[in-house]
Amino acid sequence: MTRRHPGLTTLLLALPVPALILVLWTLGVQQAWELPFGIRMGFLPTPLEVGRRLIDLAGGGLMDDAFSGTLLAHLWASTQRVLAGFGLAVLCAVPLGVVMGRFSLAFRLLDPTVNLARPIPVTAWAPLTLLIIGYGDGSAIFLVFLAAFFPVLLNTIAGVRQVPVRLLEAAAMLGTPPAQVLYKVVLPASMRSIASGLRVALGLAWVILVVGETVGISTGLGAMITQARDQSRTDLIVAGMIVIGLCGFVADRLLSGALILVTRRRPTLT
Repeated sequence: MTRRHPGLTTLLLALPVPALILVLWTLGVQQAWELPFGIRMGFLPTPLEVGRRLIDLAGGGLMDDAFSGTLLAHLWASTQRVLAGFGLAVLCAVPLGVVMGRFSLAFRLLDPTVNLARPIPVTAWAPLTLLIIGYGDGSAIFLVFLAAFFPVLLNTIAGVRQVPVRLLEAAAMLGTPPAQVLYKVVLPASMRSIASGLRVALGLAWVILVVGETVGISTGLGAMITQARDQSRTDLIVAGMIVIGLCGFVADRLLSGALILVTRRRPTLT
């Protein structure tokens, strides 16, 4: 009997949809399709043109313009901003979520304010952020922080509030001090929900990064896309979008792998 390889099967199942998209994309550009919402595909670059641009961004030698061979610099700058904003959000949201989920008084005090601030779009914060922080990395990191903060906070609260009461009672019977219950019992038991919040937040961090890098920043994937828009270089815009999508995908896989490593020795987390 032939052994099945789950990784190979997953890869084979994932290929048909991107392949179909590439075929339809090529046909749509060649035949100038007009799609709903007024999308005119005749103005888009072909997949081949985007591929050439990606190769030139990575190593240069094809286009020989200002963007040739600059991918690593843009990618590194954006990654630093995402990690800084996401890391700050996790450091603030997880402890606050544990406290709000565990203590009803803290929840009643803070929940109205959280629900008032949460619906405000991060894009609405952008003009104010530029005025109070200024142009540069600080405003971009702050916007990423805002985007990542609320998903982590809400999922942490939900996970903590769903911790079984019997688990807390068992910890008390075993003599676990109340001060240690939060990080020895509550936090591990709610990790599944926290992990979901972390993955959502990390994806949003890459989405909002483009907004944060559109003004006053010269290096970064969002800045590159903005410059390409000003120069009407659609191939560069699409190439930047693809790189951001790949970055989000790789970041999610790395985060999932890190969570697996963390939870391997804790049955309550897996």
